[in-house]
Amino acid sequence: MHGQRRLSGKVDMLNGNLATSLIIFALPIAASSILQQLFNSVDVAVVGHFAADKAQATAAVGCNSSVINLIVNLFVGISVGANVIVSGYIGQGSKEKANRAVHTAMTIALLSGIVLLFIGLAISKPLLELMNTPEDVLPYAVQYLRIYSLGLPVIMIYNFGSAILRCIGDTKRPLYCLLLSGIINALLNVFLVVVFHLDVAGVAIATVISNAISAALVLSFLLKEEGEAHLDIRKLGINRDDVRRILMIGVPAGVQSMVFSISNVIIQSVLNGFGTNAVAGSAVALNYENLAYFVISAFSQTVVTFTSQNFGAGKYRRCTRIFRLSFLYSVTADIVISWTFLLGKEPFAAIFTDNPEVASYAYMRMMIALAPHFLINTYEIGGAALRGMGHSMTPAVLTVLGTCLLRLIWAFSICSIWPRFEVLMLVYPLTWIITGSSVLIAYFTMRRKAFRMHHAVSAMK
Repeated sequence: MHGQRRLSGKVDMLNGNLATSLIIFALPIAASSILQQLFNSVDVAVVGHFAADKAQATAAVGCNSSVINLIVNLFVGISVGANVIVSGYIGQGSKEKANRAVHTAMTIALLSGIVLLFIGLAISKPLLELMNTPEDVLPYAVQYLRIYSLGLPVIMIYNFGSAILRCIGDTKRPLYCLLLSGIINALLNVFLVVVFHLDVAGVAIATVISNAISAALVLSFLLKEEGEAHLDIRKLGINRDDVRRILMIGVPAGVQSMVFSISNVIIQSVLNGFGTNAVAGSAVALNYENLAYFVISAFSQTVVTFTSQNFGAGKYRRCTRIFRLSFLYSVTADIVISWTFLLGKEPFAAIFTDNPEVASYAYMRMMIALAPHFLINTYEIGGAALRGMGHSMTPAVLTVLGTCLLRLIWAFSICSIWPRFEVLMLVYPLTWIITGSSVLIAYFTMRRKAFRMHHAVSAMK
């Protein structure tokens, strides 16, 4: 097959011009992730300007981001495993196995969403209390998290469903889903907060409703899809072999994200000790870090999917080019985005707050975290390439040790000696350098061994 083939807007990952295909595939993912983040950003902006208790409401929504990540990241990691397995089957040309894995993955999504709903409701207050959430913020934070937890089943359905669509080269329809639900979210936020004065509860309700809409749309796409990605509700069930393979890839990725989130929860608990304005200012800056990160995440997901298919098809040189081009694109985009936010920090912070003390904390975090933000690419893109080749445990272990463990040590030792906001923030660039170096070394070492081994197996056949 010559040239790049696209059917119904789907990208052919095994053939054609990689330089173009990677961008076409990654950009809708980035846009989708940014829209998801805008759910939270709009929440922060609306309560920051219209809630009765602005600083407390802003802090309540902002401090929940690390808690929400802690609750959902294990199963989001498992969706990465589903992506790798389904993509691998497609690369091998095994359509029946790919479809079987799709039904297993969506069954896992439904069950995990129900489990997470009850976990979220049960741990909301004790976890936020354990995090040393300021007393004037705690009631709002608990209210937001409990309402948000009601939407966790639909969040899981959307994430797993989108992962399956990506396996067949479709990143545009998940974007369209989020575009529609994002508009609805923004309108509901204004309606529930400004008109009905529901404040934190209003933005949480709006988020749940908009997430439900995006999940319903993705589910409808899978039900109507033909071929290996077609979903038949009657065929939902668990295949033991697929579950084992999905968990082998997904659990290390999910555990890595969970431990990562635990470290961030502990960082948040230390941050909470600096008071409401510091928490609110950090939440403002975090919106822009997340927007920059989602571009990295988009190329990371692209690397996983493209590498899985091409590794399964035995196209090892193409796997190498996937890493190189994605790394270059992601670093370049991240530098442009991060430094745009950094250079315009005053007007960007003003979108979310009119409190000068809150804004000062936001400026401080933006200065420390956005300038070296491109370093995150080293472990995200390197780890994604390893997972695409079926090696999920190595990047998980290296990230846990290089990022999570060091952040805990920093929080409980360095920050106890110098209890300052800017000292706490310095842990981010430091851990990015250490983790990124180790993951890149592991990637180049294991890639060489994996390609050599597969060449030897192919020669024997």
